[in-house]
Amino acid sequence: MPDRIYLIRHARPLSAWNGGGDDPGLSALGCGEAMDAAGSLLSLAERPLSIVSSPMARCRETAEAFAARSGLPLVIDPRVGEVPTPAEVADRPAWLKGVLNARWSQIPPETGLHAWKAQVTAAALGHEGAAVFTHFVAINAIVSTLIGADRVVVFEPDFASITTLARDGGGWRLQQQGRRAATSVL
Repeated sequence: MPDRIYLIRHARPLSAWNGGGDDPGLSALGCGEAMDAAGSLLSLAERPLSIVSSPMARCRETAEAFAARSGLPLVIDPRVGEVPTPAEVADRPAWLKGVLNARWSQIPPETGLHAWKAQVTAAALGHEGAAVFTHFVAINAIVSTLIGADRVVVFEPDFASITTLARDGGGWRLQQQGRRAATSVL
């Protein structure tokens, strides 16, 4: 039974999270980051057995670099997608900044974010042995669940960084956080 799951944050997109379109693909720099992540995944002693990606272009394109080099098929799973913005929110960047600087215990249940956190965590943990290409907030939701942290952001994964989860008895634990970098998201 596979005992690792790799969470890979998408590489650098064409536009920032706070503008420039809803679903940007990768920038030229991001394409290079995606290739570097693919090389890192291929060099692991325990390589991923499958590839799963958020449906967002920046994740798909990051995952495609690994799929091309590994020969593994790419599966799109919307459950490991981006944090959803409530319909009534007009200013996503301001809303997201508020969420990311909060604690889970401060977020009202009616926002749906607790349900999303449970869903994205269960989905990622259900892909045993996979390289899961996902997003900043999703990685933080999964890691905060595993370590029992109340903060929404428990670390700042860099673009194309790889966070490793390991099986611990019957459950999963954080083995290693991915490379960190300051982000404009906060």
